Amino acid sequence: MEHRIVGPGPYRATKLWNETVELFRARMPLRKHRCRFKSYEHCFSAAEAVDWLHDLLRCSQNFGPEVTRKQTVQLLKKFLKNHVIEDIKGKWGQEDFEDNGHLYRFPPSSPLKPYPKRPPYQKDVIKFPEWNDPRPGTSQENIPVRPVVMNSETWYKRHSIAIGEVPACRLVYRRQLTEANVEEIWKSMTLSYLQKILGLDSLEEVLDIKLVKSKYIIHNVYSVSKQGVVILDDKSKELPHWVLSAMKCLANWPNCSDLKQPMYLGFERDVFKTIADYYGHLKEPLLTFHLFDAFVSVLGLLQEEKMAIEAFQVCCLLLPPENRRKLQLLMRMMARICLNKEMPPLCDGHGTRTLMIQTFSRCILCSKDEVDLDELLAARLVTFLMDNFQEILKVPLALQTSIEERVAHLRRVQFQKSYPEVYQERFPTPESEALLFPEKPKPKPQLLMWALKNPFQPFQRTRSFRM
Repeated sequence: MEHRIVGPGPYRATKLWNETVELFRARMPLRKHRCRFKSYEHCFSAAEAVDWLHDLLRCSQNFGPEVTRKQTVQLLKKFLKNHVIEDIKGKWGQEDFEDNGHLYRFPPSSPLKPYPKRPPYQKDVIKFPEWNDPRPGTSQENIPVRPVVMNSETWYKRHSIAIGEVPACRLVYRRQLTEANVEEIWKSMTLSYLQKILGLDSLEEVLDIKLVKSKYIIHNVYSVSKQGVVILDDKSKELPHWVLSAMKCLANWPNCSDLKQPMYLGFERDVFKTIADYYGHLKEPLLTFHLFDAFVSVLGLLQEEKMAIEAFQVCCLLLPPENRRKLQLLMRMMARICLNKEMPPLCDGHGTRTLMIQTFSRCILCSKDEVDLDELLAARLVTFLMDNFQEILKVPLALQTSIEERVAHLRRVQFQKSYPEVYQERFPTPESEALLFPEKPKPKPQLLMWALKNPFQPFQRTRSFRM
């Protein structure tokens, strides 16, 4: 009763759905049941299906032990709606499945989900300008020239140029590495780095490259506080003050320095509900609809923790700065609440960690279109985020260093092509250094006593010293 590990790649959610359906149909125990004085062969009760499928999901490395019984019931409701199962009378199509003794069976065939057909994204080919090409609209024919009165000297100079005695002057344009060039370098190298980690031939099926904004990447790398939290330029996109105060209150419980209102029994639950309501009514999840497939694809790397953390680091750089900041503050609060032993229970019947995952998983990751496993996948991702959020929300140093070195190299190349003589003087080649600083002959070392062979042998008498 083991799930096959579905690695990173396109349509991972659909692959997981089909894999779960096939395992459920093939291995769910069936037996004879009686209901209202009538016997039914090859069927199962709703509670039996919940028990078996819950164990399957918890033991699967694709979902993990954090899967709850409630989430399993939600998945079986979707099974009933999609005709993976039907009730004993052949009814299906509604999500009225409940955890009870109602009887269900498998239809003759359970439909698998087809892989969605998407129009292929055009590859975003980044072309850097050639330094020798003139800018558009700056051809030498269009350069205004002041009329010159011809005299004998002027005529002689022009005639000498025409017959080749004097080399003609050529207008040389100086090309600089513009801000747009730097932004494109950040974008292309970041996406290439992510593609290499995921081991994909192309990112086109998990990511629309046109929607990736290089300014977001650069802002998330450099505009950060000492604690690593993104600093926003547009203060109107900040968290509302009352939400931020509520988050600080729970994160620092019971030492709430910003709290001015008196506390009462159950006060912490009301504060938590306030935060949950704000995040639950966001128009878009923090990881955005656009990046849903990319983050789900990274979940296939969780068996290799170091590689998964690195992939999540790069994906989080693609987020809008306001989303990244909200995610950072939320994860810090969730982690502190889970580690706070003085925090009273925020919900009856659920542990603090389980409550955090169930409450905030959907506002962190969900699909714009209906994806039947998005709740389980979101819970899996949030669980991994809570355990590794300090590393995941850091800037990947190796990527930052490689991009900065690339930009510095291109600027040196541009300077070398624009001013070859100045570059040669400032950065001499080994050949020019040899001409400027010829190698001096090395003096022969002096012969010293301790350079002799066996210099410390004891003195031996010879016959000439005998009497």
